[in-house]
Amino acid sequence: MEKWIVHKFGGSSVADTQCFARVADIVESSGKPREAVVLSACRGITDALLGLLVAAESPAGDFLTPLQAIQTRHRDIATELLSKPACAAYMQGLQSDCHDIAGMLQTVRLIRSAPDAVRDVIAGYGEIWSTRLFTPYLKERGRIRGEVTWVDARQVVVVEWGSLGPAVQWPASERNIAKALPADFRGRAVVTGFLATTPKGVQTTLGRNGSDFSGSIFGALLNAEQIHIWTDVDGVLSADPRLVPNAQVIDQLSYNEAMELAYFGAKVIHPQTMAPAVARDIPIYIRNTFAPEKPGTLICAKPTSDLKVKGITSIDPVALVNLEGAGMIGVPGTAQRLFGALRDAGISVILISQGSSEHSICFAIPQAQADGAEAAVRRAFDAELRDGQIQSVDVDRGLAILAVVGDGMAGAHGVAAKVFHALGDAGVNVRAIAQGASERNISVVVDGKGAAKALRAVHAGFYLSPNTLSIGLIGPGTVGRVLLEQLESQVERLRRDFKLDLRVRAVASSKRMVLEENGVALQDLAQRMSGGSEPLDLLKFANFVQADHIPHAVIVDCTASNEVALNYADWLKRGIHIVTPNKKANSGAFAYYESLKSARRSSGTHYLYEATVGAGLPVIHTLRDLRETGDDITSIEGIFSGTLAYLFNVFDGSASFSSIVLAAKAKGYTEPDPRDDLSGLDVARKLIILGREMGLKLEMSDVQVEGLVPPLLEKCSIEEFLRRLPEFDTDMSRLLQEARKEKQVLRYVGRLSADGRATVGLTRLDASHAFAHIALTDNVVRYATRRYCDNPLIVQGPGAGPEVTAGGVFSDLLRLSAYLGANI
Repeated sequence: MEKWIVHKFGGSSVADTQCFARVADIVESSGKPREAVVLSACRGITDALLGLLVAAESPAGDFLTPLQAIQTRHRDIATELLSKPACAAYMQGLQSDCHDIAGMLQTVRLIRSAPDAVRDVIAGYGEIWSTRLFTPYLKERGRIRGEVTWVDARQVVVVEWGSLGPAVQWPASERNIAKALPADFRGRAVVTGFLATTPKGVQTTLGRNGSDFSGSIFGALLNAEQIHIWTDVDGVLSADPRLVPNAQVIDQLSYNEAMELAYFGAKVIHPQTMAPAVARDIPIYIRNTFAPEKPGTLICAKPTSDLKVKGITSIDPVALVNLEGAGMIGVPGTAQRLFGALRDAGISVILISQGSSEHSICFAIPQAQADGAEAAVRRAFDAELRDGQIQSVDVDRGLAILAVVGDGMAGAHGVAAKVFHALGDAGVNVRAIAQGASERNISVVVDGKGAAKALRAVHAGFYLSPNTLSIGLIGPGTVGRVLLEQLESQVERLRRDFKLDLRVRAVASSKRMVLEENGVALQDLAQRMSGGSEPLDLLKFANFVQADHIPHAVIVDCTASNEVALNYADWLKRGIHIVTPNKKANSGAFAYYESLKSARRSSGTHYLYEATVGAGLPVIHTLRDLRETGDDITSIEGIFSGTLAYLFNVFDGSASFSSIVLAAKAKGYTEPDPRDDLSGLDVARKLIILGREMGLKLEMSDVQVEGLVPPLLEKCSIEEFLRRLPEFDTDMSRLLQEARKEKQVLRYVGRLSADGRATVGLTRLDASHAFAHIALTDNVVRYATRRYCDNPLIVQGPGAGPEVTAGGVFSDLLRLSAYLGANI
């Protein structure tokens, strides 16, 4: 005879009319001849019913208004789903039930307390209403072959409550199910979850998670082939997704693995709930009502999953109690006295750890029970404490337990090593360790403040894709803002096509920063920087970017700050990659430049800075290719500043030089302080960078610089500089007129030779010169080499502006991803 399939749908699965229709689609689609459908109450109804009791126990509490709201919600669903006759019949029963509830609540109001029996009766109405509604709805759809019948679990399931919760009275329940569903039944049985009766016939409930328990009970009573628990997630996850964004659905679990995970706080299925299915070896599927096409998680006796570790979960807050003393060594019965005292005090022990010396025993308990546990232990060992045989009873609060669970860990080499290696790399101190002889579980006690970090670090070691980058951006101004826009436009494509996950998790300005675990929402970044940010702390920023649960970290510095650049060496040493258009580090003191190279080599990190010279142009890349393929560089010369190229392309005498500078700043062509461009120092820095790429030990003092900043304006504020710059327009006009008389143009040129001579300054060039005919913001770089001697190699293109500079930084970021293994 065909075996039963049992479905259990949680409250989120029957929250509204669309949910009821979705459940009906699932139930109708299987094609199995015999299926039981166990339903919870509609989402939130059980809590709402219990809230009525709280209101009734209060003299001024209003229970009639929320009761009417509950009735209205069910009426609205029934009106939309059922025919008028079926809806009328349903409403008649609903109104009668609400009338009865109002009477019971009035009694509670009079006695100011709700007896357990009344509480159980009222709490159970939600399942009655949801199943009474679904049964006629399923019938009227007319797609089920066979009967559609309503089964009242109160007429079937008999339980007796004890210290361990409700115990099913199987003989009585089996007799009842045989009456409710004959052996020849075909169709769908719609069953009330959560409800049962006592041996005396008094209505009761199965407690929290009771509907899941009902599904397992009916699976056992019907000797089902499978049990499907339908919820609002895709299955059992490898970790709590609120703490571990990369948590994945586990394909298969053994019963023991599921129980271990549930015991340590995972949202799986309660161990007691599974017991009837486990006893009869019935496989349980955890599936998503809202994505029924997904396979979910299979819980069975012998899973075939290849995963050694199935889940990583945690419990917090917990307290660790340590009983220590030389008088314990070799004394039989110490542990019995200890745990007997805890039992008598009603203390639940989560984890036990004892050294082989017997000098101490420590155990973890819920933190809320810490005071009671300490008092119980001190009472039990009062004499030993006074005599000095027991030295101390210490209680450490604010801790957490991390549990790594998997049957495949048994006999597998390196699993524990991977766990402790991940914790060590994350800087997590382990306070206590416990592992059972089954090797199914490794549990560690850690500081509660580091629990999430510990969980993420261990999870990354077993689950996370290697092509994931944690990105911290400093300087969300002109270039940084455009880079973020470019990233936002491409991040989904890169994730889809190349499995490359670029996560901007931190953004910092000169004074504020935003840190977001799951990624900064770029669309409201400006608002967050002003209202939802925190003061800048570069150490905290770097610590956050270098997340223990993400394989790679990179800081993108889009500032022109020397203070930020001075952190590069430390960041590289600790394993953070750097991408930057900031020239300060590579053009600063040569010793610091050398330290960056050393830090990069020793740590295996990458330091990319193509955009420091030529924005998005391949200036540095071209130079490296020439040298690495054996060419000799004779000289490099060019217009290295898009800003100055713009200024002298536009400066034709029709507008003053100072007004052109202001316009260029407004368009984002200049540095934040235009004197960094006009001084020639920006070009000098680029020459130093290129010279060092050539192998020259250039310092700023080696570069002969002719600047354009009047000496009187060198030390003043940016605002004063811009205000007073027009005072010197006459000098610039004179230089322009002198060049025109000779049919020449003004260009700001940098020159570098292989012997280390470096010059920067304003030069008059013939109108026929190649540098005289460039677009507004073009950089043009000419490489004279042994190979390219007669006809030097030229790289030319836009060298200023936020779009091209950001594009150059983005290219470096993608190049870094390729170095780290991304297939792009």
